[in-house]
Amino acid sequence: MTASSLVVHGHFYQPPRLDPFTGTMPVDPTAAPDRDWNQRIADDCYRPNAQVGNLGSMSWDVGPTLAGWLASDGGDPVAYRGFVDGDRGTNGLAQPFHHTILPLASAADRRTEIRWGLRDFEMRFGRRPSGMWLPEMAVDLASLRLLADSGITHTILAPWQLAADGLDTRRPVRVDLGDGRSIVAAIYDGLLSAAISFEPQATIDADRFVRDRLVPRFEESPLPEGVDPLVVIATDGELYGHHQPLREHFLARLVGTTAPRDTPYERPSLGAALAVAAASERGLPLAGLRERTSWSCHHGVVRWASGCPCVPDGSWKAPVRIALERLAGGIDAVSERLFADLPGAPDVWAARDEYVDVVIGIQTVDSFATDRLGRAARADQRTTFLDVLAAQRWRLSMFASCAWFWESPDRPETASALRAATRAARLIDSLAGTGLEARLAADLELLRCPGQVDGVTLLDAALAAVGERRS
Repeated sequence: MTASSLVVHGHFYQPPRLDPFTGTMPVDPTAAPDRDWNQRIADDCYRPNAQVGNLGSMSWDVGPTLAGWLASDGGDPVAYRGFVDGDRGTNGLAQPFHHTILPLASAADRRTEIRWGLRDFEMRFGRRPSGMWLPEMAVDLASLRLLADSGITHTILAPWQLAADGLDTRRPVRVDLGDGRSIVAAIYDGLLSAAISFEPQATIDADRFVRDRLVPRFEESPLPEGVDPLVVIATDGELYGHHQPLREHFLARLVGTTAPRDTPYERPSLGAALAVAAASERGLPLAGLRERTSWSCHHGVVRWASGCPCVPDGSWKAPVRIALERLAGGIDAVSERLFADLPGAPDVWAARDEYVDVVIGIQTVDSFATDRLGRAARADQRTTFLDVLAAQRWRLSMFASCAWFWESPDRPETASALRAATRAARLIDSLAGTGLEARLAADLELLRCPGQVDGVTLLDAALAAVGERRS
């Protein structure tokens, strides 16, 4: 008799909603009766799951920008404490900081996003993570190698992202990184995960779900002798209570505090389950990677680059990405020039990697500047140093995947990316007398918003999405 195991993973994330100019969360009337969508979803999902103990019974990752809001004065301390206490040294996976599509990012940006995500996790949970969730599960070998370079041993992938003869999602695999190393991939069950995500009737009765859907999956065609089946279910964390009301109780019955004592499966943490599988007599099979794939779109990563058949009119996506990449190139070039004139000519990229300590509140801006420039640095040099790094922070934020996910750019997510871009450009323009903001506006002025018959520009549509107009 095999020992079957079930791991449920929740990907908890919200688009970054802090205003880059004020550092505050704007009021959003569409989230009524709550003041904004972070509060609305915390009420529906994060706090209820913390209160019933689900965060200590499941696998999860929580976006650093979301975790920062939960921990803030205007956030949700009950939900935040639920994640911290629920980690238990093994339940949490880290996440790159800004939910950037890593295969579309530069090498330097990938490294910074990973390092910021790891540092944020260490600060919040008091340990070095062994697993990392990839934003939108978008993956390529280069990104996996960077994870391995950072000490990450495992991640989660969809079955269609791997290539191997006789692939069985009930058995983790090792992905060959091509340089004598590998990384472990837990493969989530596509059918069960889709049922929980998109079939509300499937999650009304957890006992029926176990009987009719889960147990048959355990009992399908036998695995090699000595290999126990591991079923991994992966969904958005917001499913449990927000997308589907009261489903935190389904989750609690499935793997949490109200689960029956005699469940026909064990409920280990993901890390523990992978360790057992790797230590078994059979070990883990090798699998190839299908490059530049994702979990939410079968067309790879083009949804966030140039549009795909999932979106009726994605013609706006490539020009927006090109405009922001052009801006990023200008910011980077000026950043290097400005840093070359600072005391000791510090490395802007090393400083950017370390600046996460300021972003997440480990260090003040004054102490950060003193530690890296010395006490003899002039006030104007300290200002240049800190403003360049603030610009780099918002330049990273403008590439959050949310800006490109939807069918149209006249949404708050795209507006948020453009506000981050504008903030970054203004900081650099004020230091160097450049015209980066004007160039960005000119690039965006050429674009018309899909579906707008009156010729509304993309820039105007994005501003209208957050209740603003151009002066």
